[in-house]
Amino acid sequence: MLRERAGRADVVWDVEPGETVGGLWAALRSAFPSLGEADLQVAFAVNREYVDRLCRLNDNDEVAIIPPVSGGVSACIPSAPTRSTCPR
Repeated sequence: MLRERAGRADVVWDVEPGETVGGLWAALRSAFPSLGEADLQVAFAVNREYVDRLCRLNDNDEVAIIPPVSGGVSACIPSAPTRSTCPR
Protein backbone atom coordinates (compact mmCIF):
# COMPACT_ATOMS: atom_id res chain seq x y z
CA MET A 1 0.00 0.00 0.00
CA LEU A 2 2.65 2.58 0.98
CA ARG A 3 5.03 1.45 -1.75
CA GLU A 4 2.35 2.00 -4.35
CA ARG A 5 1.46 5.44 -2.97
CA ALA A 6 5.11 6.55 -2.89
CA GLY A 7 5.92 4.94 -6.22
CA ARG A 8 8.98 3.15 -4.79
CA ALA A 9 9.84 0.40 -2.34
CA ASP A 10 12.87 1.98 -0.66
CA VAL A 11 13.92 5.52 0.14
CA VAL A 12 17.28 6.66 1.49
CA TRP A 13 16.73 9.81 3.54
CA ASP A 14 19.15 12.05 5.41
CA VAL A 15 17.91 13.40 8.74
CA GLU A 16 19.36 15.87 11.19
CA PRO A 17 21.00 14.50 14.35
CA GLY A 18 18.36 13.75 16.96
CA GLU A 19 15.49 13.59 14.46
CA THR A 20 12.60 11.41 15.56
CA VAL A 21 10.72 8.75 13.66
CA GLY A 22 7.72 11.08 13.74
CA GLY A 23 9.80 13.87 12.18
CA LEU A 24 10.99 11.52 9.46
CA TRP A 25 7.42 10.42 8.76
CA ALA A 26 6.32 14.06 8.47
CA ALA A 27 9.16 14.78 6.02
CA LEU A 28 8.28 11.73 3.93
CA ARG A 29 4.60 12.70 3.85
CA SER A 30 5.62 16.16 2.69
CA ALA A 31 7.83 14.72 -0.07
CA PHE A 32 5.23 12.11 -1.04
CA PRO A 33 1.81 13.74 -0.39
CA SER A 34 -0.03 10.56 -1.33
CA LEU A 35 1.27 9.00 1.92
CA GLY A 36 -0.63 11.51 4.05
CA GLU A 37 -3.88 9.59 3.94
CA ALA A 38 -2.31 6.70 5.88
CA ASP A 39 -1.01 8.84 8.77
CA LEU A 40 -3.05 7.41 11.65
CA GLN A 41 -2.85 3.85 10.43
CA VAL A 42 0.88 3.08 10.34
CA ALA A 43 3.31 1.54 12.81
CA PHE A 44 7.07 2.04 12.88
CA ALA A 45 10.11 -0.16 13.43
CA VAL A 46 13.74 0.88 13.75
CA ASN A 47 16.30 -1.82 13.10
CA ARG A 48 13.51 -4.42 13.13
CA GLU A 49 12.00 -3.49 16.52
CA TYR A 50 8.71 -1.67 16.97
CA VAL A 51 9.07 1.90 18.24
CA ASP A 52 6.87 4.93 18.76
CA ARG A 53 7.09 8.25 16.94
CA LEU A 54 9.35 9.74 19.61
CA CYS A 55 12.22 7.34 18.92
CA ARG A 56 15.36 9.30 17.99
CA LEU A 57 17.27 8.14 14.94
CA ASN A 58 21.00 7.49 14.58
CA ASP A 59 23.26 7.10 11.56
CA ASN A 60 22.47 4.06 9.43
CA ASP A 61 19.22 3.20 11.21
CA GLU A 62 16.80 1.23 9.09
CA VAL A 63 13.25 2.51 9.51
CA ALA A 64 10.24 0.49 8.42
CA ILE A 65 6.84 2.11 8.04
CA ILE A 66 4.28 -0.63 8.46
CA PRO A 67 0.79 -0.23 6.99
CA PRO A 68 -2.25 -1.72 8.67
CA VAL A 69 -2.88 -5.40 8.08
CA SER A 70 -6.30 -6.98 7.90
CA GLY A 71 -7.71 -10.43 7.80
CA GLY A 72 -8.97 -13.41 9.65
CA VAL A 73 -10.51 -12.89 13.05
CA SER A 74 -13.21 -10.43 13.96
CA ALA A 75 -12.33 -10.50 17.68
CA CYS A 76 -10.61 -7.56 19.33
CA ILE A 77 -6.85 -8.01 18.97
CA PRO A 78 -4.41 -5.59 20.63
CA SER A 79 -2.28 -3.50 18.32
CA ALA A 80 1.41 -4.20 17.83
CA PRO A 81 3.52 -3.41 20.88
CA THR A 82 5.55 -0.24 20.78
CA ARG A 83 8.60 0.77 22.72
CA SER A 84 9.03 4.19 24.20
CA THR A 85 12.77 3.83 23.81
CA CYS A 86 14.78 2.88 20.77
CA PRO A 87 16.46 -0.47 20.27
CA ARG A 88 20.24 -0.17 20.34
